[in-house]
Amino acid sequence: MSAGTGFWDGVPGGVDSDDAGRFVRRGSVFRGSVFADPAAEFPAAPGRYHLYVSLGCPWANRTVTVRALKGLEDVVGLSVVDPIRDTRGWAFREAPGASGDPINGFEYLSEAYERSMPGYDDRYSVPVLWDRERGAIVNNESSEIIVMLDGAFNEWAAHPELDLYPASLRAEIDAINEWVYSGLNNGVYRVGFAASQEAYDEAIVPLFDTLERMDALLAQRRYLAGDRHTLADWRAFPTLMRFDLVYHGLFRANRRRLIDYENLWPYLRDLYQTPRVAPTVDFDHFIRGYNLNLPQLNPAGIIPIGPDLDFWAPHGRERLGG
Repeated sequence: MSAGTGFWDGVPGGVDSDDAGRFVRRGSVFRGSVFADPAAEFPAAPGRYHLYVSLGCPWANRTVTVRALKGLEDVVGLSVVDPIRDTRGWAFREAPGASGDPINGFEYLSEAYERSMPGYDDRYSVPVLWDRERGAIVNNESSEIIVMLDGAFNEWAAHPELDLYPASLRAEIDAINEWVYSGLNNGVYRVGFAASQEAYDEAIVPLFDTLERMDALLAQRRYLAGDRHTLADWRAFPTLMRFDLVYHGLFRANRRRLIDYENLWPYLRDLYQTPRVAPTVDFDHFIRGYNLNLPQLNPAGIIPIGPDLDFWAPHGRERLGG
């Protein structure tokens, strides 16, 4: 099962469900890996790889954030799709916060998939890590792409000293990622795309149990894995950023708001205020994207006005170290 690709793939609003109305996420197809080793199948090199992303999609957004944290803007290229999809999927249009595709001149992301695998008939998801030399997709699984961005390109990174997946914490990071993915990252979609009362009731409890577990953990430590931010935090971050602004209302994840949590809300502000992170968050893209791409949840296409949240308010998390 996929641990991180955008779900708006195919007809806008199309969602896979099982017979009981439970949301089912499809697996990622391209799973190549970039390594620092020059003898690798996909060796790291400046300018060779390019990211195709949507800033509306939390899975893609995490790759943009890690790219910025590591200072890879001049090493790994970036193209941003229009946040509003049409019947052909993600499109490269000149729009506020979006870009065309200077690498291949694609009009639609689907062209990258079809060029990489002729006859491809699955979904066209973001993010995509593209190999300019081979002219094909390397990987479309966000959880794997951020590991590559963290380590494979250190020779050219502006911030190689920042290790987001340190060997000493990998076992703990992996364990945290497992329950945060299941309960939160994918959990919000199990709630939002539940197609029956039974499926909703089954999904809503573990979502808020996960938030409670995170809040309790963050009472004792500044970040999920301790006193330093890691990939565990940056995998959770885009989902948390969208919680009160999208999921609470549009997805009916409304038992509590994130701002009601004693530790999660300051923690989210702490992450947002981390240097180089805020510019990777495009509120307009994800608020409009969710509300206009999912007609089964918002048939009138109304963009909500709130809530009004101050992500720059002091967070006070320094007392916990880090």
